[in-house]
Amino acid sequence: MKVPNYKFEGDSDALFQEVFEKYTNHLNPGLAKLMGFAGFGVEMYAEGCYIFDHESRAFLDCLGGYGTFSLGHRHPKVVGAIQDQLGKMALSGKAFFSKPAADLAEKLASVAPEGLQFSFFCNSGAEAVEAALKMAKGYTKRTKIVSTIGGYHGKTLGALATTGREKYRKPFEPLMPGVVFTTYGDTEELVAAIDADTACVILEPIQGEGGIIVPPAGYLAAARKRCDEVGALLIFDEVQTGLGRTGYLFASEHDHVSPDLMTLAKAVGGGIMPLGVCMGTEAIWQGVFGTNPLAHTSTFGGNPLACTAGLVALQVIEEEGLVSRSKAMGDRMLDAFKQIGRRHPDMVADVRGRALMIGVEFTEDEVGELVVAQLMKRGVCVAYALNNPRVLRFEPPLIISEEEVDSAATALEESLAETEELLASLV
Repeated sequence: MKVPNYKFEGDSDALFQEVFEKYTNHLNPGLAKLMGFAGFGVEMYAEGCYIFDHESRAFLDCLGGYGTFSLGHRHPKVVGAIQDQLGKMALSGKAFFSKPAADLAEKLASVAPEGLQFSFFCNSGAEAVEAALKMAKGYTKRTKIVSTIGGYHGKTLGALATTGREKYRKPFEPLMPGVVFTTYGDTEELVAAIDADTACVILEPIQGEGGIIVPPAGYLAAARKRCDEVGALLIFDEVQTGLGRTGYLFASEHDHVSPDLMTLAKAVGGGIMPLGVCMGTEAIWQGVFGTNPLAHTSTFGGNPLACTAGLVALQVIEEEGLVSRSKAMGDRMLDAFKQIGRRHPDMVADVRGRALMIGVEFTEDEVGELVVAQLMKRGVCVAYALNNPRVLRFEPPLIISEEEVDSAATALEESLAETEELLASLV
């Protein structure tokens, strides 16, 4: 396990105070207070599987930017390609054809689930979801959307309307009307909700922020079948699961189901550039853009830097065998965590996931926050799921080594043990 060398030269306390005050005064006072209380420092440097803070402490990144850093931080091939492209053209002039965009669209079509031929490029997962929802409504001329409780699709107004946690929706209502929520994994309930008024169904093949929830066998296939029966479109949100995270290039491949629309982001930018993608079929593209090629656009979407990063990211995933590596390292981590869970049954309710998308669920609320602090103290960066705070999710870079997996497991066990001691002292 080779940890990169980094040393911050300067007054670390003064730097932290400066950044903390600027967050408090100009960014987000509540977030500043929360992060300061939890003991999070200022990120200064990142390489491979590690992040360093203002005190030069190294953290094994098992959060991975919520799945962004599948290639690790600053992968040299992506960095090199970006530097080369930056020397030519950074942003698109918008009046010309773009070769990086054309090349990436072709590559995505060659690896995506069957039928997904076209790509719309944007800058984030939420933007990709907005595009997918808009296209579904425009193509079907319907307004009803079926989503899931615990599902997470973003916090912009349209995406937020389909995000299945009231905590995030309620303060901003009324949102986009016509959204119906079903219990994730309940096939009968999902099928019953999809009717002739349904424009689309939006599902994560594995719920991320919902707590790393793996659907039962046949769930995605049933959604596909019912959508076909009533003429609704099926959207798979692969923003967090896509590009090898779950042991397949796309998580929907576990169930051999192809959607009509698919959203990507996070890892697709190679951990270097913000990049979102909405992919769809020829029929949808013709229906949406056939009479108006400018029906949906993005000023910065599909820019040469982002598309260059996306193309090289896909090449690296193939060349370095990161899909199979994700499966191997994920099996090792999942097995180790399950053994740890069995040794701490009073704290750990469940350990689940696929490949390097793993959730550790606790038996009580707020235990996750304590364990996060203990893991950070031991140099492992994680976070709990936004829609299910009882669950810690582990999404490290797909390049993680066996030794680093074992190190994360040791840190988890030690953190659980110390948290148990802390809770016992409070009784």
